[in-house]
Amino acid sequence: MAYLTVNNVRLHFERFPQPGKPVLVLSHSLFFDWRMFEPLIELLHPYFEIIAYDHRGQGLSSRGGSLDMDSLTEDVAALIDLLDLAPCYVAGNSMGGFVVLRLAARYPERLAGCIVMGSSADREHQLAEFEPLVNQLAAEGAADQVDTLMYIMFGDQTLRSPEHAALCARWRTHMRKLGPDIGVAAREVIHRASVLDELAGLRVPLLVLAGAEDHAYSTALSEQIVERSGRGQCRVISAAGHSLALEQPAQVADAIRQFAADAV
Repeated sequence: MAYLTVNNVRLHFERFPQPGKPVLVLSHSLFFDWRMFEPLIELLHPYFEIIAYDHRGQGLSSRGGSLDMDSLTEDVAALIDLLDLAPCYVAGNSMGGFVVLRLAARYPERLAGCIVMGSSADREHQLAEFEPLVNQLAAEGAADQVDTLMYIMFGDQTLRSPEHAALCARWRTHMRKLGPDIGVAAREVIHRASVLDELAGLRVPLLVLAGAEDHAYSTALSEQIVERSGRGQCRVISAAGHSLALEQPAQVADAIRQFAADAV
């Protein structure tokens, strides 16, 4: 467990050293923390030195300050600089994907490659549907909305499968404990701006992964990232929903390993 102060906030991060290997920075989803990547880290650690951090306002990082996507992007850029990680690979799931796309567009010299999972480069297409949920979260926290959050964040097979019962129980318990401050973070997520124009002519190698059972963002939104950036490919991860790095870590790890090998 370690901390860095960047942009007047204290970021918590975990470092998994692997001397001589490329560096991979992991950026988590809304409603989670760095631990959503634990299964992926176990699979990828032989091949990468890994840094997994908590966004400001979530996990063990400090509260306060702006939680908009631009601020979160500046945080990870500063983390990369202070830890002297560039050029590194950066992977983000959902909200983490919003961040890493901005990072790739604005600071390409810091990155060896960008991996986006269950995410979008566009503005929020379901604003009317998500706004009442976000208002409820900001007023009362997540306890009464946990069934809705689980449906948004996980695919049907994950929610029904006995082999994922312990995983679902763990994250259901985690989400139930989220207080009203998670609504502040969620409001910034759904009111984010599009970065489609910024991605035109992207200079960073790109891999986009989409969950076949994603209830939040369609495969078309992942394909749009590839189309507008003119880089990379979109790969669909079977039996996964919105949190594909957590639901199907073996498929995701294989895709990332191949991507990094091809990017060299």
